[in-house]
Amino acid sequence: MKHLSRRSPGAAVPGWLLVAVTLLLPPILAGCVEDEVRELGAQDAEEAEVEVAEEPEVPAVDTLTITAAEAVARTLAEATPPDTLPVAPDTGLVEAPPPAPAPRYNAGEDPEFAARHGWPVQGPAPLPGAILPANRIVCYYGNPNSTRMGALGQYPKEEMLSRLRNQIAEWEAADPATPVKPCLHMVSVVAQGEPGTSGHYRAIMQDETVQKVYDWVKEINGIFIVDIQVGTDDIRNILPRFEWILKNPDVHIAVDPEFYMKDGTPPGRKIGHMDAADINYVSEYMANLVREYNLPPKVFIVHRFTQGMVRNAGDIRLRPEVQIVLHMDGWGAPWLKRDSYRDYIVREPVQYTGFKIFYGNDTRSGTPIMKPEEVLRLRPQPIYIQYQ
Repeated sequence: MKHLSRRSPGAAVPGWLLVAVTLLLPPILAGCVEDEVRELGAQDAEEAEVEVAEEPEVPAVDTLTITAAEAVARTLAEATPPDTLPVAPDTGLVEAPPPAPAPRYNAGEDPEFAARHGWPVQGPAPLPGAILPANRIVCYYGNPNSTRMGALGQYPKEEMLSRLRNQIAEWEAADPATPVKPCLHMVSVVAQGEPGTSGHYRAIMQDETVQKVYDWVKEINGIFIVDIQVGTDDIRNILPRFEWILKNPDVHIAVDPEFYMKDGTPPGRKIGHMDAADINYVSEYMANLVREYNLPPKVFIVHRFTQGMVRNAGDIRLRPEVQIVLHMDGWGAPWLKRDSYRDYIVREPVQYTGFKIFYGNDTRSGTPIMKPEEVLRLRPQPIYIQYQ
């Protein structure tokens, strides 16, 4: 849940100007006190601390992977060269074409700008059963035990699912050529303002709560995303405990760098970050699940609304078994969201892109939320859409 600072169009956003919504509301951190943790349905007690899991062994099949930087270089190398100017046969002089007015685009909408930066990324070919890029995912985000974390928990179940269906219908009308995959995106490990019993400033939701939301997904023939806010822990400690649900073919993963506090700072006091090494650990773990359980490819969402939230992005490895989405999830007026999409997603290609709409926070400046038709003008077009 993020806030994009106000700035002039085209200017880079200084890190000190970017303020997370969670800095405004300790309750949205969902648990600065024990009562809030219990309200969210966290595990009553943490298990004994375990050593950091070893990096997964890379099997021979991993030779199919390439880094994001390599994929972008391949895309640029394969780009079609500009047409050769016509030559006048009688003089041998180059005929200058008549000048054409240059089209004007909002930030993030210029297809030539996107192409110059390597879009669409020529990553591994999608495997059978892959969701992307043939479908668009449209999600409701939140936690079922909190009305303040997003649309998923803001309304009673039936009303929430009805609202999601209506939102999906808008996307289907705006882009009939792209099927929509319904999705519930649950924050299953929630960053905390206090260390809690684990000492890591995060609360793991009860398995029964996670299963409940997964059951809701089946009612809409959708997919389920397990979202992890790491706190001061390590993703290598947390991810394996969710294998019980991630081994299902319709369950996917997300990690939020905002709440990955590598230096031990409590979440909400500053914006955290993930390195490519952390992202590669998650993607290889998920790839191993795909191979072990004979699953279709997994979708892996990485949140981003500042430059520093994802470091060494060019070193992120793209694997056939995992489809990585860099998801612009800052809030603000439409012009500011487009600016941030251009600066933090388009300029640094990885594989696929996502875009977040806040029903409440995006309207704080008096502007309406962006409609599907407006989001579809972005280049590349976001293939993952999240509502909070």
